[in-house]
Amino acid sequence: MADEKEKLYNEIVAIMEDMIEDTSIPRNIRRGITHAKETLIEEGKALDVRVASAIFELDEIANDPNIPVHGRTVVYMVMSKLETLSKMISS
Repeated sequence: MADEKEKLYNEIVAIMEDMIEDTSIPRNIRRGITHAKETLIEEGKALDVRVASAIFELDEIANDPNIPVHGRTVVYMVMSKLETLSKMISS
């Protein structure tokens, strides 16, 4: 189970890194995704707290009118994966 959590966590971080490097996404959106990723990987806080904080930040990004449709789709996918990770942590 721990391997599954770590694999999912690494997958989420990799997707966020891909989005940060995607120049078709506006700079302010990429900056927000960078902040959400930094929140997620921040040491010193419990993983469930970091996941919840990242979900909150990504939700704000998804509602930004400047985000392109493909970017919003990926943000929702990442949020879904974070929700799955959250459920894995709590069980």
